[in-house]
Amino acid sequence: MGTTRGLERLAPFGFVLLWSSSFVAARAGLQHLSPLLFVAVRLTGCAVVLVLAMLLLRRPWHALANGRWVHCAMAGVLLNAVGLMAPHVGLTRAPSAQIALVQSLTPLLTAALGVILLHEPLRPRQWAGLLLGLAGVGLVVGHAAFESALRFQGLVLAFVGVLGLVAGTLYFGRFCRGVPLLPSVTAQFLGAAVVSVAATWLLEVPRWDLSDVVIASVAWNTVMVSLGGMALYAAMLARGSAARTSATFYLVPGTVAVLAWAVLGERLTGLSVLGLVTASIGCWLVSGPARPVLRAGK
Repeated sequence: MGTTRGLERLAPFGFVLLWSSSFVAARAGLQHLSPLLFVAVRLTGCAVVLVLAMLLLRRPWHALANGRWVHCAMAGVLLNAVGLMAPHVGLTRAPSAQIALVQSLTPLLTAALGVILLHEPLRPRQWAGLLLGLAGVGLVVGHAAFESALRFQGLVLAFVGVLGLVAGTLYFGRFCRGVPLLPSVTAQFLGAAVVSVAATWLLEVPRWDLSDVVIASVAWNTVMVSLGGMALYAAMLARGSAARTSATFYLVPGTVAVLAWAVLGERLTGLSVLGLVTASIGCWLVSGPARPVLRAGK
């Protein structure tokens, strides 16, 4: 029991590290591969691996019966196709840390809509944490959004990805929580792969230059981030509220800034550090244990 609880507490930090590494790896890979093609290859690879896992492990497909297949596929399209395609295009226009900062708006929108749509109550402490996290994001994004028109376009595309993540998180919380993890994730990535391939075919002139960097970038983002990270995110979402799960995104921008400094040599500014500290405090407040709701007569 103690080991299980310990793993559950470490899961958000593992997700943050994996998700943050995606921005750095993608930034390197996008120099040699067009963004929609990058996402299509990544999601198709995930779908193939998961289908093979279902077959090799002989997991039953009937868990996706009665329309649950469609619901899981829709959640996957929102979370993985929309949530990845727009930010990857944005990464060709704006720095990775700033794209990550915009994506950390996910918890605020998720919490606000989760209260209305999923009836997930938040304590005053959690609302304060969400607002504090938003302030940490605003420290950097508020200035960066107006530095150039091209950078602003990239940040707008990153916000489109936020909308996909929020919609997918809420949709999953409403329709997919009862589906076993492997069938659920398989349906999600199959739906996302189909949409991303179609988008690449219709919206982009694919560009590729195969190199060790491209192979390593796509492999890392496929296996470690999309398979490992999103499976971890789905597991956290299945065990907790949408608001508390998505609050981990507040830790991503600072982590991306640190990784970009360590791996790519990008300068870590004092403003980035301040934003990281502010957002981390907000995440801690949101992720604190919820107070049990007392019912009348008990």
